[in-house]
Amino acid sequence: MKTPVYSLLPLLLSLSHLVTSVTIDCQNIRVDGKKFDLSKLAGRHSVTVHDTSRPPAEYNTTWTINLCAPLKKLEGIRDQDQCPGGTRVCGVVQSWNPADDPDKKHVQVENVIPIAGNFESSTGAGLDPKVTRLKTQDSNSDGLQIELNGGNYNKMKQKAVVQLTCDKDRSGNEEKRKRDDQDPDQDKDKDKDKEEQPSTSSLTFVSYGPVEGKDKIEVLRLDWRTKYACEDYADSDEARRSGWGFFTWFILLAFLGIAAYLIFGSWLNYNRYGARGWDLLPHGDTIRDIPYLFKDWSRKVIDTVSGGGSRGGYSAV
Repeated sequence: MKTPVYSLLPLLLSLSHLVTSVTIDCQNIRVDGKKFDLSKLAGRHSVTVHDTSRPPAEYNTTWTINLCAPLKKLEGIRDQDQCPGGTRVCGVVQSWNPADDPDKKHVQVENVIPIAGNFESSTGAGLDPKVTRLKTQDSNSDGLQIELNGGNYNKMKQKAVVQLTCDKDRSGNEEKRKRDDQDPDQDKDKDKDKEEQPSTSSLTFVSYGPVEGKDKIEVLRLDWRTKYACEDYADSDEARRSGWGFFTWFILLAFLGIAAYLIFGSWLNYNRYGARGWDLLPHGDTIRDIPYLFKDWSRKVIDTVSGGGSRGGYSAV
């Protein structure tokens, strides 16, 4: 008997949902046999571009990205002034008139541009990430290129191309240093012993605009300098120190398992039998005998090592 076509529709819809739900696992990115861990770059990162080319107004475009998870809504800001849920890369254009508003007390949000994200529930578009090594494009470069899709603005598809360039002196989380204009010498001695941070942000804006081709698409290009994009970072001593080994996890899980067993067993003995003290613990007699068992075992080991075992357990008279 042939299966009706309409009975296959739910299956097809579920498959299409899985296809569009493809996301990026920052902790375990594998490209051409190389492993990268970008989980330390998780969170909200922004770069702002100032535009004075359209007087009398001035414009600030803030590009915000979270590689590892959707951007969270900001409290105190209207929903229409933020990108929708599921956005990974967002642009917000703000304007003000410096002649009438030099203190920026009446800044207006002009445009909200969802560049990339998972928008299955609204437009049906997904993130569809594409990760490539920079060495496949330029042999002199070390790092990754990540393409993120899904956005739509003014009836044009949007895409973000993030180039993560290897920089062993940067974590990638550095923001542009803010200098204190009122008291530049404040806390100078306090910060003297601290390692000086770079004066520029690790995340920088490259370009945004339409690209030539059959499809109408606008591309945002960002450059991100970070040591986590270096191909040899996963094998470095720093990476090994930052990760937990197998035995560390094993000991932790074993400890938690034993603790849970003792707590649950004690609770059970208390509620069932009204036990108190050592009787609360499951196998309390065995636990109390552990010091004596260990003492006997140690004595046998010492006797064996010292050669006492050759007499069959009898002592010389």
